[in-house]
Amino acid sequence: MKKLMILLLLTVVYSCQSQRKEEVTTSSTTASKGKILKTEAQWKKELSAEQYRVLREKGTEMPHTGEYVNTFEKGYYACAACGNKLFDSESKFKSDCGWPSFDTAIKGSVDYHQDNTLGMSRTEVTCAKCGGHLGHVFDDGPQETTGQRYCTNSVSVKFIPQKK
Repeated sequence: MKKLMILLLLTVVYSCQSQRKEEVTTSSTTASKGKILKTEAQWKKELSAEQYRVLREKGTEMPHTGEYVNTFEKGYYACAACGNKLFDSESKFKSDCGWPSFDTAIKGSVDYHQDNTLGMSRTEVTCAKCGGHLGHVFDDGPQETTGQRYCTNSVSVKFIPQKK
């Protein structure tokens, strides 16, 4: 049973990983259209090892370990790499999937990519400003709202509390 549990956890961790993004060859930190372009060396200097693994190498956190899984205060969630505002706290819901979940992203804040790694078909969600990997979106969210579940790595975002 213990071996099965370890195998299951390894499968979950590996399932969100894919090939490393190619290094950006421009030294510019901001491109036209507001996109942030940095070399992988620059990202490595600015991000923690875990942030780099998830945001730049498309990794994932272990379920139920992220800082924001059980955070339900008022505020918003921004990209941990570039500060782009991604999710309002009102869109966060308890999903019991092990990662922070939102039923909608702020319009224009994220990009969507087909992810067919490991024989699965999923939709990857990345920051529209810097391209950082946030997680995936699924159609098993609250039916009373959007029906979507943005399954997001805590390490990919930073919670900004509402000012009082």
